[in-house]
Amino acid sequence: MHLPEEGYLLRIFIGESDHHAGKPLYEWLVLQAREHGLAGATVLRGIMGFGANTRVIHTFKIERLSEDMPIVVEIVDTKEKLEAFLESIDEHIQAGLVTLEKAQIRFYKADKK
Repeated sequence: MHLPEEGYLLRIFIGESDHHAGKPLYEWLVLQAREHGLAGATVLRGIMGFGANTRVIHTFKIERLSEDMPIVVEIVDTKEKLEAFLESIDEHIQAGLVTLEKAQIRFYKADKK
C-alpha cells in the first residue's frame, strides 16, 4: 500500500470500559479499520485523564486505581478514507472525542520478509 506525503491523523479518545458488540470498543474500532482497508491503527492507553462525561480524574496510581483509563486509537491514512471510516463508526461511539488533523507522511514501509 502506498500513502501520499500529505495524509491525515485520526484520533479517537474513548474510555477503556467502553464496549460495542460484546468487545472493548477500541478492539472493535481496530477491527473495523482493518476491514475498511486503512493503513494501520494503534491503541494507546493513557495513565491519567478526564473527559466530557466526568470531571473525575482517572489515574493509574495504586491508591486510586481506575478501571476506566483513557484510550486513544490513532489511524493515519488519506482524508477521504478516514472520513468514510468516521461515517461508518459515528453512531457506534456513545461518548468520546474525535479529532482529524493533517499529517506529513515521511514513509510507510512493510518488512520485506
